[in-house]
Amino acid sequence: MKFDVVIIGGGLGGLECGYTLAKSGKSVCVLEQGLLLGGCLQTFKRKKNEFDTGFHYVGALGAGESLWRIFDYFQLMDLPWHRLDDDCFDEIILQGERFSFVSGRERFVEELSSRFPHQKENLKKYIETLSDVGDNIFKSFDTAEAVDFYQKPVFVNSAYDFLNETISDPKLRNVLAGASLKMELHPNLPLYIYAQINDSFIQSAWRIDGGGQQIADRLAQHIRAFGGEVRTKALVTELVEQDGRLVAAIVNGEERIEGDVFISNAHPVATLDLLKESQVVKKVYRKRIAGIPNTFGMFTANIKLKEGVPYVNRNQFVYETDDLWHYAEYDTAHQTNAALISYQTPLNGSRFAHNLDIITPMNWRDVEMWSDTKVMRRGAEYEAFKREKLNQCVHFAAKYIPGLEDCVEDVYTSTPLTYRDYTYTFEGSAYGIKKDHTKLMFTMLTPRTPLPNLLLTGQNLNLHGILGVSMTSFFTCAEILGMDKIKDLLKL
Repeated sequence: MKFDVVIIGGGLGGLECGYTLAKSGKSVCVLEQGLLLGGCLQTFKRKKNEFDTGFHYVGALGAGESLWRIFDYFQLMDLPWHRLDDDCFDEIILQGERFSFVSGRERFVEELSSRFPHQKENLKKYIETLSDVGDNIFKSFDTAEAVDFYQKPVFVNSAYDFLNETISDPKLRNVLAGASLKMELHPNLPLYIYAQINDSFIQSAWRIDGGGQQIADRLAQHIRAFGGEVRTKALVTELVEQDGRLVAAIVNGEERIEGDVFISNAHPVATLDLLKESQVVKKVYRKRIAGIPNTFGMFTANIKLKEGVPYVNRNQFVYETDDLWHYAEYDTAHQTNAALISYQTPLNGSRFAHNLDIITPMNWRDVEMWSDTKVMRRGAEYEAFKREKLNQCVHFAAKYIPGLEDCVEDVYTSTPLTYRDYTYTFEGSAYGIKKDHTKLMFTMLTPRTPLPNLLLTGQNLNLHGILGVSMTSFFTCAEILGMDKIKDLLKL
């Protein structure tokens, strides 16, 4: 069987590419190796309790905002979106002191200025920079500016330097960086990534009732309606090259699926591993891609609660450290000093939370010793490691959620190994390749590869997160359809 486009991986980026290309008249086949589509959008059930794997909330989904425009195109706006509290969508807790992030750029400045009145003018400068990025997010689709896009100051400068130069109060710098467990904070993080992500949530913040799996399932439904194929349990075991081009994907070691163009939503290293032999992809290219560091992974405690913990319509970012820019560095003590606490919206209208997640960074080195083991068969030492980490997390969160420890009914934990095995992210990395403003062209990859008909998409390229991956999917599709077509589809 032959298709115009074969897509490897049914995560968000792969499904969005499939949607755009199928809607544009291409014959499309999406191949997902797992039982479920969606990657980190997946939900899972334990004892009739449903939990999200990696989806927690999105920003800029209000009418006319950037993600709204994208999700409106993907026909996702009729899903059960739930807006977080405009007066506090994110609560930042630093050493026990609480600060509110409020929706709306001007209101954001006013709220924090009430706590830091001497920083009001600096906060205005801060939000102006974030707004400039957020308001011009679609400028990257302008081919007239594309050549210079990555040379702009927001790319070549670091978020760390920007905060230090703009905000003179060190505590306020930590507050502003406090909602950034949505990315890996490090001193070389490009300003653009920090600004784009934070600005989108300041515009508006949303959960989805019933889990992120709905996004993946809806995209697959539309691809099929457009005439495309979406297959699960379809592991691509090899990519076949002939005369300098890919000609086929081998599925489950035996089935041959041919295509004119191939798009991989997998990590670039995993993609290149599928090329057993290549006259085009040289060893130096493979070595360069393999040498790019990845972001940290996550330890997650999915907790089913007894009645007693009030539901709060916001996220809580909790820190017991003053150094937010290095907290994710490898620590052999495995201490928990930073966590995101995310609540699921009660479906029965109860004022009490029924599920919550505690999420804290975890380095691959913490679990690498068990990397050759399989799910549910990792051994007693691994289970003890997880129990210790779980106890740390619950005790840590209970300091800020009264009664939490007495309300835990069931707990399910995951490490970077779990994410690797269920969502197929390389080393369980939460945000893909680690972007570095000093090595921009080496860490922010384009969709193109040395093979002319092999393209990349997903969080390992330009940007991660729901908004970032969605933007990247359009860059990938533009290599096939042309950017003018993409702009026309999005009515830009």
